[in-house]
Amino acid sequence: MNTSAPAGGVNNIPIGKEVLRNILRERRWALSEQERQEKSLKICELLRDVVTPGEEILVYCAKDPEVETSSFISYLLEHEIPVIVPIIQKEDVSLRLSYLQDPSCLVSSTFHVPEPIGSEIPADPAVVTTAIIPMLGFDRSGARLGYGAGYYDRFLSTNRHIRTVGLAYSCQEEAGLPTNANDISMTIVVTEDEIINMGGGS
Repeated sequence: MNTSAPAGGVNNIPIGKEVLRNILRERRWALSEQERQEKSLKICELLRDVVTPGEEILVYCAKDPEVETSSFISYLLEHEIPVIVPIIQKEDVSLRLSYLQDPSCLVSSTFHVPEPIGSEIPADPAVVTTAIIPMLGFDRSGARLGYGAGYYDRFLSTNRHIRTVGLAYSCQEEAGLPTNANDISMTIVVTEDEIINMGGGS
């Protein structure tokens, strides 16, 4: 577990979201490439216990230094569990969805995120049961700190039926993240060390 100063700040002086984002970015980049690869594999192995047959899973395609999801995507495809990936629409700050049948079609796109541009198979958000979401930071109340643009918060606010699963390295945990009314909480967080059910317990 992270033992650095909590999000409440040093000497109880609040830290703003942007300052905290910079701290967490530096903390994540401080992990070596090998550490990120090893931790990502452990996270994806634990993540298998979170999903069940019959689900349709929305899962992000990672860019460095996010938790890498490629091994989890391969697992889903091998077990014939439908994989849906997000595509960023900067024009209206939204996400559109596409089924992913072959990871080789992914290309670096908006914000360097791998997306199936040119190979899209449109997917309806209504069929998504669980969303696997990247995070800069999290706390044990389920609060998530994202990158600040609000793509996932907007999407999830209009698709409340979707279970939210955040992925992070354990070093991204903070105590008492600052939140606002538009932030969507995580139902589950998976790190390399544990599966944290926000309803109680690990």
